[in-house]
Amino acid sequence: MISPRNGVVVRVESPTEQRNPRTTDIDRVPTIDVLRMINDEDRTVPAAVAQALPDLARAVDLGVAAIMSGGRVHYVGAGTSGRLATLDAAELVPTFNVPGDWFIAHHAGGPEALVRAVEEVEDHSGAAQIRRHATGKDLVVGVTASGRTPFVIGALQEAQTLGAHTVLVSNNASVPFTPDVLVTLNTGPEAIAGSTRMKAGSAQKLVLTSFSTAVMIKLGRTYSNLMVSMRATNAKLRGRTIRILHEATGQPENACEQALADASGDLKVALVHLLSGAPTERAAAALEDTKGHVRNALDRLAG
Repeated sequence: MISPRNGVVVRVESPTEQRNPRTTDIDRVPTIDVLRMINDEDRTVPAAVAQALPDLARAVDLGVAAIMSGGRVHYVGAGTSGRLATLDAAELVPTFNVPGDWFIAHHAGGPEALVRAVEEVEDHSGAAQIRRHATGKDLVVGVTASGRTPFVIGALQEAQTLGAHTVLVSNNASVPFTPDVLVTLNTGPEAIAGSTRMKAGSAQKLVLTSFSTAVMIKLGRTYSNLMVSMRATNAKLRGRTIRILHEATGQPENACEQALADASGDLKVALVHLLSGAPTERAAAALEDTKGHVRNALDRLAG
């Protein structure tokens, strides 16, 4: 589409822009077959993500190192990619009870562009955003289907200038920038050519969720596969905290309720107390010494 504002045309060469030979008749078939065609394309997404896991693991390690050193993780994106990144960052606070500035999302066009398309915002460099908010201790993760979005590439270039590590998540292997880690998602042509909210967006969602969850796990924000760092902000979640304590320790629910009360509602303190047998105060101190890592706190108490 040519912008009526300046008439500039950019041809993006990306697999996501190509026509998909499997869906050329999608507008001529019954509704159920439309959905089957889309579903058949969606089935390819997990395999594309699986191919990128070695690079994604390197990105996770960079994210852990950034936060352990006192830095943060910045997401940068535009359109669908930016909305997905913003959603992922927002959900980490209630899920893992992390400080609100551990993960920061920079979406082209700001809050207004989260709910409606804002013209041309992705065509401007995101360098100024990173210059204002990032440091050399941070990790900056750019997310773009084309691999060439100016807002994202400009932000990553500025991050490198600051000395920060960079990750680029792209559905196009050909990118005009060399990050520390390139996570390529080979999702190919969309069911509707260029509609990257489809397979490309689904793959990005899987990658972002996997990335942030793995960072949280490596930082000790879980115990086994239990969300022991979550905020119990409603009745359902308060019930979940008791269930988590029961499942993790095997103790009766009344003992779990008492332990949680003794820990002033701190699920991790109650958990370490019940698992180690150490008094609540010692459990809290061990967690403080290990930056909230449950297994490390248990090892310290056992030693």
